Amino acid sequence: MVLWVFGYGSLIWNPGFDFDEKVIGYIKDYKRVFDLACIDHRGTPEHPARTCTLEQSTGAKCWGAAYCVRGGPEKEKLAMEYLEGRECEYDSKTLVEFYSETDTTKPILTGVIVFTSTPDKVSNKYYLGPAPLEEMAVQIATASGPCGNNREYLFKLEKAMHDIEHEDEYVIELANEVRKHLDLTKEVKALLNPVVSPVSIKPQSQAHVSTLQRVFAS
Repeated sequence: MVLWVFGYGSLIWNPGFDFDEKVIGYIKDYKRVFDLACIDHRGTPEHPARTCTLEQSTGAKCWGAAYCVRGGPEKEKLAMEYLEGRECEYDSKTLVEFYSETDTTKPILTGVIVFTSTPDKVSNKYYLGPAPLEEMAVQIATASGPCGNNREYLFKLEKAMHDIEHEDEYVIELANEVRKHLDLTKEVKALLNPVVSPVSIKPQSQAHVSTLQRVFAS
């Protein structure tokens, strides 16, 4: 038996397991959304990161990478154990059809495993749900965890999609909003860092020239 797994997030640029083949393509009727919490990699329980999951959307295409694991049950078991530990926030595994750019009419692979999450805050404790773009950007710009910060995840996903020549407009829009927030944060920090500038006071009667220190916000 051969195992195929579809990656649409960090698995695109960092699979982390032993595989035998990687194919670029897409699955139908799903789109990326940053509606899933991450509390142990790029976030914490107190300040969760936002990572991408899939949302059903008729007519949509989600590009990514399919990985093949050959070599028998033991090798497949090791790959799945690794993936289940890494993708622990995803509470479902879905079987999908995988398409290539050269043939859009019929799938080149069937029975491909993809990690998904139930869009229900009651049954799925990791599901954050949608939020306004600016609110998500602030959360992503500020969250961090043992594996790094949240914005790095988003920027690496943006680059990975560029590298496979199938950019995701939603990812780009969110990344640009995060950059705006980071620029604003820099401006705020600059305002809090005073620049000391000497100001000379012209001499008056019975007084000597003195220099005062005036503090300006730059």
